[in-house]
Amino acid sequence: MNASKPVPSGDHYVQEDGGEFAMITILAFVGFIWYTVMWIISIIGCQAGRRRYKLRPRSPLSSAPANSVPGVSVLRPLRGLDTNLYENLESTFTQDLPIVRELMAKYPNVPSSIIVGEEVVGVNPKVNNLVHSNVMAAPGTMARSVDALQGHDRNGRRIALVHHVPFAYATESRIGSRIDEAFLNTNHAKMYLAINAVAVDSCVVGKSNLYRRSDVERLNGSLKPMAKQVPEDTPAIGRGFPAFGRFMAEDNMIASALWHELDLRHDLSCDVVRNVVGKMSLKDYILRRARWIRVRKHMVLSATILEPFTESVVVSAIGAASFKHLLGIPVLPFVLFHYIAWLSVDLDVYASLAGHPLPDAVRWEFLAGWVVRELLTLPIFLYAVFGREVTWRGRKYQMLHNGEVKLVGEQSPRRRWPWSRTPKHYQPVDVEDASS
Repeated sequence: MNASKPVPSGDHYVQEDGGEFAMITILAFVGFIWYTVMWIISIIGCQAGRRRYKLRPRSPLSSAPANSVPGVSVLRPLRGLDTNLYENLESTFTQDLPIVRELMAKYPNVPSSIIVGEEVVGVNPKVNNLVHSNVMAAPGTMARSVDALQGHDRNGRRIALVHHVPFAYATESRIGSRIDEAFLNTNHAKMYLAINAVAVDSCVVGKSNLYRRSDVERLNGSLKPMAKQVPEDTPAIGRGFPAFGRFMAEDNMIASALWHELDLRHDLSCDVVRNVVGKMSLKDYILRRARWIRVRKHMVLSATILEPFTESVVVSAIGAASFKHLLGIPVLPFVLFHYIAWLSVDLDVYASLAGHPLPDAVRWEFLAGWVVRELLTLPIFLYAVFGREVTWRGRKYQMLHNGEVKLVGEQSPRRRWPWSRTPKHYQPVDVEDASS
């Protein structure tokens, strides 16, 4: 027999079905738990940023004789003149060749060389351009990264990859640039730090990664432990960098392969990498976010589906409804408090990355970008999650399984076995289209 509970409504009481009330209460408890979990994750990310970037010690390698420290190859595909190219890439001598040669002349004691051309091993032009790159450099950030690469995680597993949180800065007051700057320096960094602090799985953005070539050459991109791999898991092109030419997010896949195939681990550096955000319109920002949502959907579907439920607008709605039902807290004060607290945490993360609070000169543009970013998150997700095609550097690609891609109009690669997704043929990419 279903019980009914009188629920006050103005000066009257209405009967509410007991089963319906119980279901709403259960959902409210679930929402309460989810809201709490999201705040725990946010605080973990905030605290991780404070601890990691509070002190950046000088590495012993920085003052050691050059012939006694490990050599590091700096790999970057070269194309055109990006925003603030000289200043941003001076330490690695990369991008446009006249700038590279000028920097090589400025630093004659640093071993470096320019390799022109590409070897087509897949549809990803970055991998085609990196197969035989070899530029040597060892600045202070690099030395600290090498120190971290020689360590182990808390469970004794060897560190196979050291990565950096990107710190973006917009050089122009374009709406898309400010939105992207606000996203990368707040919510993205916060979640990135939190996930890597928990370290339950690989999570690498790929802006700046350091790993051993000997480890990468053992990988085939199957994400299967070495002991469980079969010959069909290795693409015809072989192991190492060429094996990742079939992926759009090759940097993320290399990191995942190190984690799953070799059972090795990652570590974040105590340095950030500065990422210049050039001229970006609102449309450019939307298409960029949509592209990477579609890429992630074909790599980690479950995490992609959960993504909107980690964003402040949806989290605030879940929290407001849950706290209203369970505790009777009015919605409007709750939402106001939520956004003030959420923004405060995000700005704390920004200060940790930058080493200083948000500058007054860009405060209102940055905050406007933050607000617009939060409001656009759900519409962009709904637009992106139902599509398969992405545009990258002027070319259209279609996402396949596990993050693999093909150029639009190209026939899907034949599979040797039903479970094998190894492409046997690729459409060549013009040299001038190779880009980072």
